[in-house]
Amino acid sequence: MKSRNLLLAAASAVAMMAIPIVAHADAFVDEAKAIVAKASGRADKWDGPTSGPKAAGKKTIVYVAGDMRNGGILGVSQGAKEAAAAIGWDYREIDGQGTVSGQATALSQAIALKPDAIIVGGSDAVEQKAALEGAAKEGILMVGWHSGPVAGPLEGTPIFANVTTDAMEVAKVAAMKAVADSDGKAGVVVFADSTYAIAIAKGRAMEEWIKKCAGCTVVSFQDTPLADVSTRIPQLTTTLLQQNGAKWTHSLAINDLYYDFMPPALQAAGIAGNGDPQNISAGDGSESAFQRIRAGDHQAATVPEPLTMQGWQLIDELNRAFAGEKWSGYVPGVHLVTPDNIAFDGGPKNVFDPDNGYRAEYKKIWGVN
Repeated sequence: MKSRNLLLAAASAVAMMAIPIVAHADAFVDEAKAIVAKASGRADKWDGPTSGPKAAGKKTIVYVAGDMRNGGILGVSQGAKEAAAAIGWDYREIDGQGTVSGQATALSQAIALKPDAIIVGGSDAVEQKAALEGAAKEGILMVGWHSGPVAGPLEGTPIFANVTTDAMEVAKVAAMKAVADSDGKAGVVVFADSTYAIAIAKGRAMEEWIKKCAGCTVVSFQDTPLADVSTRIPQLTTTLLQQNGAKWTHSLAINDLYYDFMPPALQAAGIAGNGDPQNISAGDGSESAFQRIRAGDHQAATVPEPLTMQGWQLIDELNRAFAGEKWSGYVPGVHLVTPDNIAFDGGPKNVFDPDNGYRAEYKKIWGVN
């Protein structure tokens, strides 16, 4: 009898120990679902600056793109061009073509044009520090988009303000989408690029969030350069399928570009467009990503940057720099696009363009029509 009581007591203790673990796991999944629901809501209220300097006189701006094949960099350029026209400045573009040397050359070409300002679109400010310091010595003002891991001035560089959403929040929302959709059982491959500080930071953050999920697994972490995805991803996809099979249920990538080249390999393996792995991107919300999500073609979600709006913000930040003021402090909120909300988030243009009146708000600040 004594032995039986001891066994019952031990079993009871084990059961009591298990309850908090299960409850914690359930709580984490519930938290993930709440985060996903909030991030999926409509972005229709302006939460950016409402005051600032009036438009500076005629200026010449050069947008130095890290790689115009990247949908995020391209989308921001379109917004910056639109905003430059609205404020009355001259605008031109130079493409760095996706390589460190190409970006350095593009920056040198931009400096030779002697513009009033340069927008660094998607190139790492630390990696291009020498070129940026050269521009600063010429009296050229600079702002960046995704030029570093944080928003605002980039310490140790002459970048006046880096425009980006909170990369860590973007990573969290993307990871939580995988947790929520799998009910805490996701087997995840993470795709990142250590060429860019902001990209590898997002990748590692997504990895850590998945590790916090008791029933989830990080199947693999792939450090694959964005510049090489067209040649690497097709074979890498096939290899990952062969190595992991059904264990690979979700992908988390720091950019939609990875998924531009994944569908053919998935289709060749007999995987339906809405089958596993469910592909989720932590940026930037390219046109092709919207098309895939809308069509159910091997992409389940993206956490897009409001690219056009950020182009306008870059021009506003430069206007503040010209006036000798501080940066605006504006960090756009994080948003999630899925098949359930793409009808109002994507519209006919297949791009996330918040319906919050940002164009009118910036024109009001600048004092232009």
